[in-house]
Amino acid sequence: MTTRHEVCPAEELTPGERRIVEVGNLAIGVFNIDGEYYALNNVCPHQLAPLCEGRITGTVTSESVGEYDWEKNGQIVQCPWHHWEFDITTGESVFNPHKVRTRTFDVEVESKSDRDEQVSCYGTSLQGDEPPVQTYDVEIEEDIIVLYI
Repeated sequence: MTTRHEVCPAEELTPGERRIVEVGNLAIGVFNIDGEYYALNNVCPHQLAPLCEGRITGTVTSESVGEYDWEKNGQIVQCPWHHWEFDITTGESVFNPHKVRTRTFDVEVESKSDRDEQVSCYGTSLQGDEPPVQTYDVEIEEDIIVLYI
Protein backbone atom coordinates (compact mmCIF):
# COMPACT_ATOMS: atom_id res chain seq x y z
CA MET A 1 0.00 0.00 0.00
CA THR A 2 1.44 3.37 -0.97
CA THR A 3 1.10 6.48 1.13
CA ARG A 4 1.02 10.06 -0.10
CA HIS A 5 3.37 12.72 1.32
CA GLU A 6 3.37 16.37 0.25
CA VAL A 7 6.91 17.64 -0.29
CA CYS A 8 6.56 21.33 -1.20
CA PRO A 9 4.98 23.68 -3.72
CA ALA A 10 6.45 22.98 -7.16
CA GLU A 11 7.62 26.59 -7.50
CA GLU A 12 9.98 26.05 -4.54
CA LEU A 13 11.92 23.25 -6.29
CA THR A 14 13.23 24.73 -9.52
CA PRO A 15 15.14 22.76 -12.20
CA GLY A 16 18.55 21.63 -10.95
CA GLU A 17 17.54 21.75 -7.29
CA ARG A 18 16.82 19.04 -4.75
CA ARG A 19 15.09 18.78 -1.42
CA ILE A 20 15.68 16.10 1.19
CA VAL A 21 12.61 15.15 3.19
CA GLU A 22 12.08 12.86 6.16
CA VAL A 23 9.20 10.41 5.82
CA GLY A 24 8.97 8.19 8.87
CA ASN A 25 12.42 6.63 9.26
CA LEU A 26 13.39 7.33 5.62
CA ALA A 27 15.34 10.26 4.23
CA ILE A 28 14.44 10.81 0.58
CA GLY A 29 15.98 13.19 -1.95
CA VAL A 30 13.51 14.77 -4.38
CA PHE A 31 15.16 16.20 -7.51
CA ASN A 32 13.89 18.48 -10.29
CA ILE A 33 15.65 17.63 -13.56
CA ASP A 34 14.43 19.92 -16.34
CA GLY A 35 10.90 20.03 -14.90
CA GLU A 36 10.67 16.27 -14.25
CA TYR A 37 10.72 15.08 -10.64
CA TYR A 38 12.57 12.05 -9.26
CA ALA A 39 13.01 10.65 -5.75
CA LEU A 40 15.88 8.54 -4.38
CA ASN A 41 16.60 6.95 -1.05
CA ASN A 42 19.18 9.18 0.66
CA VAL A 43 21.43 6.19 1.33
CA CYS A 44 24.43 5.11 -0.72
CA PRO A 45 24.47 1.29 -0.84
CA HIS A 46 28.27 1.29 -0.47
CA GLN A 47 28.63 2.49 3.14
CA LEU A 48 25.27 4.19 3.88
CA ALA A 49 26.44 7.75 3.21
CA PRO A 50 23.83 10.50 2.65
CA LEU A 51 23.81 9.99 -1.13
CA CYS A 52 21.39 12.79 -2.06
CA GLU A 53 23.60 15.41 -0.40
CA GLY A 54 26.32 14.74 -2.98
CA ARG A 55 27.30 16.76 -6.02
CA ILE A 56 24.96 16.70 -9.02
CA THR A 57 26.90 16.18 -12.23
CA GLY A 58 26.93 14.24 -15.50
CA THR A 59 29.01 11.36 -16.78
CA VAL A 60 31.56 10.64 -19.49
CA THR A 61 31.01 7.86 -22.02
CA SER A 62 33.28 6.55 -24.74
CA GLU A 63 32.55 4.52 -27.85
CA SER A 64 36.19 4.20 -28.85
CA VAL A 65 39.68 5.10 -27.69
CA GLY A 66 40.28 8.83 -27.63
CA GLU A 67 36.61 9.77 -28.06
CA TYR A 68 34.64 11.02 -25.08
CA ASP A 69 31.12 12.34 -24.68
CA TRP A 70 29.66 14.24 -21.73
CA GLU A 71 26.18 12.85 -21.10
CA LYS A 72 23.34 13.01 -18.58
CA ASN A 73 24.34 16.47 -17.39
CA GLY A 74 22.50 17.20 -14.13
CA GLN A 75 21.21 13.60 -13.89
CA ILE A 76 23.99 11.99 -11.85
CA VAL A 77 24.42 12.33 -8.09
CA GLN A 78 27.86 11.61 -6.67
CA CYS A 79 28.11 10.13 -3.18
CA PRO A 80 29.80 12.69 -0.90
CA TRP A 81 31.96 10.07 0.84
CA HIS A 82 33.51 7.89 -1.87
CA HIS A 83 32.18 9.46 -5.09
CA TRP A 84 30.12 6.50 -6.26
CA GLU A 85 27.79 7.82 -8.95
CA PHE A 86 24.08 7.08 -9.42
CA ASP A 87 21.59 8.03 -12.11
CA ILE A 88 18.93 10.14 -10.42
CA THR A 89 16.30 9.09 -12.97
CA THR A 90 16.68 5.33 -12.35
CA GLY A 91 18.63 4.84 -9.10
CA GLU A 92 21.17 2.70 -10.98
CA SER A 93 24.88 3.07 -10.37
CA VAL A 94 26.96 4.40 -13.24
CA PHE A 95 29.71 1.79 -12.78
CA ASN A 96 27.52 -1.34 -12.45
CA PRO A 97 23.87 -0.54 -13.24
CA HIS A 98 22.72 -4.18 -13.26
CA LYS A 99 23.84 -4.96 -9.72
CA VAL A 100 24.21 -1.75 -7.70
CA ARG A 101 21.39 0.72 -7.27
CA THR A 102 19.59 2.80 -4.69
CA ARG A 103 15.85 2.70 -4.11
CA THR A 104 13.63 5.07 -6.10
CA PHE A 105 10.16 6.38 -5.26
CA ASP A 106 7.27 7.68 -7.33
CA VAL A 107 6.87 11.44 -7.29
CA GLU A 108 4.32 13.59 -9.10
CA VAL A 109 3.12 17.15 -9.30
CA GLU A 110 -0.53 17.51 -8.46
CA SER A 111 -2.25 20.56 -9.87
CA LYS A 112 -4.98 22.52 -8.17
CA SER A 113 -7.59 20.87 -10.41
CA ASP A 114 -6.30 17.38 -9.44
CA ARG A 115 -6.70 18.21 -5.75
CA ASP A 116 -10.10 19.84 -6.33
CA GLU A 117 -11.27 16.54 -7.84
CA GLN A 118 -9.94 14.66 -4.79
CA VAL A 119 -11.74 17.03 -2.44
CA SER A 120 -15.01 16.84 -4.38
CA CYS A 121 -14.99 13.04 -4.34
CA TYR A 122 -15.42 13.17 -0.56
CA GLY A 123 -18.50 15.36 -0.87
CA THR A 124 -21.97 14.18 -0.19
CA SER A 125 -25.29 15.30 -1.52
CA LEU A 126 -27.57 16.94 1.02
CA GLN A 127 -31.30 17.21 0.88
CA GLY A 128 -33.23 20.29 1.92
CA ASP A 129 -32.30 23.95 1.94
CA GLU A 130 -30.00 24.09 4.95
CA PRO A 131 -26.96 21.85 5.48
CA PRO A 132 -26.92 20.19 8.92
CA VAL A 133 -23.50 21.72 9.73
CA GLN A 134 -21.71 24.93 8.87
CA THR A 135 -19.62 24.52 5.70
CA TYR A 136 -16.67 26.45 4.29
CA ASP A 137 -15.28 26.86 0.79
CA VAL A 138 -11.77 25.45 0.38
CA GLU A 139 -9.34 26.36 -2.38
CA ILE A 140 -5.86 25.06 -3.12
CA GLU A 141 -3.81 27.64 -4.95
CA GLU A 142 -0.60 26.03 -6.17
CA ASP A 143 0.89 22.88 -7.67
CA ILE A 144 2.28 20.56 -5.00
CA ILE A 145 5.04 17.98 -5.36
CA VAL A 146 3.80 14.70 -3.88
CA LEU A 147 5.90 11.66 -2.98
CA TYR A 148 4.39 8.16 -2.90
CA ILE A 149 5.99 5.53 -0.68
